[in-house]
Amino acid sequence: MTSPSLGDREKVVSKLPAGLQQDLKIRTAQHGIDIQHAVEAGIKAWRALGSNLSPIDTAGAKSFSTWLPPGQWEEFRQDCNARGVSIVQGLSQSVLVWLEKNPAPDVQRPGVVKRRIICNQKGGVGKTAVTAGLGEALAEDSDKLHSVRISKHFAAALNQDEHEQQSPLDYEDLPGLGQRVLLVDFDPQSHLTKQLGHEPLPLDGDSLTKHMAGEAKGDISDLIVEVEGDRFGGRLHLLPACTDAFLLDVKLSGVRAREAALERALLPLEDHYDAILVDCPPSLGLSMDAAAYYGRRRPEEEPGNSGVLIVVQAEDSSADAYGLLTAQIDDLRNDMSLDLEYLGIVVNHYDARRGFIATSSLEAWMDIKDPRVVGVIGDLKEQKEAVRLKQPLLAYAPKCDQAVALRALAREIA
Repeated sequence: MTSPSLGDREKVVSKLPAGLQQDLKIRTAQHGIDIQHAVEAGIKAWRALGSNLSPIDTAGAKSFSTWLPPGQWEEFRQDCNARGVSIVQGLSQSVLVWLEKNPAPDVQRPGVVKRRIICNQKGGVGKTAVTAGLGEALAEDSDKLHSVRISKHFAAALNQDEHEQQSPLDYEDLPGLGQRVLLVDFDPQSHLTKQLGHEPLPLDGDSLTKHMAGEAKGDISDLIVEVEGDRFGGRLHLLPACTDAFLLDVKLSGVRAREAALERALLPLEDHYDAILVDCPPSLGLSMDAAAYYGRRRPEEEPGNSGVLIVVQAEDSSADAYGLLTAQIDDLRNDMSLDLEYLGIVVNHYDARRGFIATSSLEAWMDIKDPRVVGVIGDLKEQKEAVRLKQPLLAYAPKCDQAVALRALAREIA
């Protein structure tokens, strides 16, 4: 049947197998086009075929509607009748033709591995949660759709109108980014390692610290473990921490070109990943110098490919710590002529119910234009539950507000 037109198109209603509907939804999202245009092209291609395709099982087909150019649906119905196939069979074959002509695009791989340094010398701001969630969002399956939207607090801070400030933005289902990601636990407290369900490396074995200090016993790739989960498909890995990292600054003091120690250690891994995320300790010592040096922009890199992501909270002590960190980064830029970029500021653990201190602090962060705020992550129970259960947040609660905000963050700085 045909419904009243919308502009220069008319609404048509039929049925389509659920599997084809899902494939069509995913594939059009991957190519960035509307479903209506895909169906239009599919019907046109099917009508041009010299013969019918093999019959498709349409048992259990579900209601399906879209918008087509005036007259196309009626001509399609006539063709179905002439070819001796049902409308549902003809539509199913048309969608299949479009899917076969438009295969899933390959995941875009960066020319140079993206090195993201997640830091703040103040502890407790949630650097580890942001590092893990960002890595999970980057690694999600590109052949499936995942809910994405900016949190309502971030939308309000971006001066949305009054109605939008009172309600969240709509979810948008988008394909995962499908990147190969390495999470590096650079903090001797090992929070990232433990939160993802792994144990810190033993003191008497190999470790990132030993590789940085020139005391390695083996290949650094042997230390890598997989963060398991169907939605990550073997693309998300972790380099666990070891408590010997408490001695890292002491060890680095006697190392040649110590600022490049982290780069020398991780360089053998870079060809295997699209992004390497380093969860830094709350420190302004030599380890932070090495992390910042690793995150610098290399000569062959595009702007924004690598850099520093600063995690803060909407309260005063975060502002003090931010000042100390940016001062250190500015010193490194000047003393070593580093091209070190800010990827942005993430305001974490935000809760407007805390009143004026939280809301006014968020406003102050938003007033900083360089670097700008690229994400606001709510202080919600799902993250705490995931940590307690030692599960990735995006596997434990993939549709929670924190998960969809982290996916928005991943796309904002991708």
